Amino acid sequence: MGLFAGKCRSVARLDGKTVVITGCNTGIGKTTALHLCRIGARVVMACRDVQKAEEAAAEIRAGVGDAAGAGQLVVRRLDLAHLQSVRECAREILETEASIHLLINNAGVMACPRMETEDGLELQLGVNHFGHFLFTCLLLPRLIQSAPARVVTLSSLAHTSGRINFDDLNSERSYDPWRAYQQSKLANVLFSAELARRLRATQQQGDVSAVTTYAVHPGVVKTELGRHLDGLYFKGARAAIGLVFRPFLKTPEQGAQTSIHCAVDEQAASETGLYYSDCKVKRPSSRAEDEEVARRLWEESWKIVKLGEFDPFKPA
Repeated sequence: MGLFAGKCRSVARLDGKTVVITGCNTGIGKTTALHLCRIGARVVMACRDVQKAEEAAAEIRAGVGDAAGAGQLVVRRLDLAHLQSVRECAREILETEASIHLLINNAGVMACPRMETEDGLELQLGVNHFGHFLFTCLLLPRLIQSAPARVVTLSSLAHTSGRINFDDLNSERSYDPWRAYQQSKLANVLFSAELARRLRATQQQGDVSAVTTYAVHPGVVKTELGRHLDGLYFKGARAAIGLVFRPFLKTPEQGAQTSIHCAVDEQAASETGLYYSDCKVKRPSSRAEDEEVARRLWEESWKIVKLGEFDPFKPA
């Protein structure tokens, strides 16, 4: 499995560092949390299902055992499909964590039948992009205060087929589960790049210490992300995907490697706003490099999540 799986080679540790990971009670996120806890990080597991997150935390603690230098695990409730929950989770983290050195936007949904978030947003764009956009902006002042810090956002190779449809962002006029997924994954890459540009502009003014950003394609990974493919809505899709991608299918351990690389690698610390696959910088699609689209998406997202006069680039 994982014919072309890259591997993080860094032996850096995160002793004394605080990490926030979304959706890490299973799959890639859980494996990432295990690794970062093992190398000394205090890991805040921000998950929708607190019970499953606590069970995952117990399994991670058992996996880490009594290894010297192991970190800590804390569970917080975060429902990315409800912007009020995002705000509450961010507030709780800011009240309890003096520093945040690493944010990994890991959670996501894929190719589901059309559903809406609590705020009336199309679910895939709402969870994969808008929820993470708001969460990142709310935590950014603490990341800046804690710099050097990093923001890692999981995207997908699917972004290469994506388009940001500003005329129908919410997919109300027409809905295709794959197009909606591709749009959300393109939004992830555009957000990561635009955040890097805005951070650089502020850092050049001498107001902000280095916070770097990374968009990640983890590979085709066998996780619960594809659970909607089991339904009749996608009859035959899972079998077809399995046939095509079987030689490239990664385990969660292999799929987590690029996230881990971007989180800890020493060379990556000097990079920002780039796209990664198999622990290497890769060029994203031409649409993902469109700075005007990235700027407009940021502005539209800002209005949709209602950030108003909030300044995410002011250390706090």
